[in-house]
Amino acid sequence: MNATNNIQNARLLGFVQVQVGPKTFALPVQAVHFERDSEAKAPAGGFFTEDEPGQYGIIVDGDASDSDMQAQILRASEEAVRHISKKFLN
Repeated sequence: MNATNNIQNARLLGFVQVQVGPKTFALPVQAVHFERDSEAKAPAGGFFTEDEPGQYGIIVDGDASDSDMQAQILRASEEAVRHISKKFLN
């Protein structure tokens, strides 16, 4: 998924640092307004990786509540650790 090239309305919220082994990765967290065809039960968003190696980030639903955004960031951070661990520790 080439997320940053496709996202026109992203707003940078900050960075999350995840540590995998001896390396620390800073993942940008961006809030995005998602256009939905139907009412979604869970907020959209999550961890993403770019085509270039080592380019990672987190997208959260810009229309979600603060607590939902925090939950999205936590889930995406956990997914990032799993993804990066498989890549660098295997």
